[in-house]
Amino acid sequence: MKNLIILLFFACIPFSCFSQNSLRKDEKKSEMKPSKNEDGEWELTVIDTQFDYFLNAVAKPISQYSESYLKTKNTFLVTEWNSYYNSGKYRNIIESGIDYDPRENYGIKFEYKLYQVFAYVSWKYGLKMSGLSGSDAVR
Repeated sequence: MKNLIILLFFACIPFSCFSQNSLRKDEKKSEMKPSKNEDGEWELTVIDTQFDYFLNAVAKPISQYSESYLKTKNTFLVTEWNSYYNSGKYRNIIESGIDYDPRENYGIKFEYKLYQVFAYVSWKYGLKMSGLSGSDAVR
């Protein structure tokens, strides 16, 4: 009896080593979604300790941009970002898509911060994005 249990144990080991081939049906794509804070302003949270340093020391000030310029740039950059995400390109950098509606009035602070996210990714990781201004993408 003891030998039979040991034999069954060793017979089951190869089956436990197979990888899972089927995808989960309930697995959702990860997306960054803008949200409103308590004051009713749109908010974008960036979880990277160096991003605040980048905003304060490297990025151009908000006064150098107009809201319409940032909205136009962000529309192109979000499209480019999402195409990279959906194609799996730059998987080690782009971990989620961005839910952005160009018809929504997010305000200049949100538009500026979103634009600086793209500039930051270019600055930190060297990711070249065609919609990013050359002076903002300097490393």
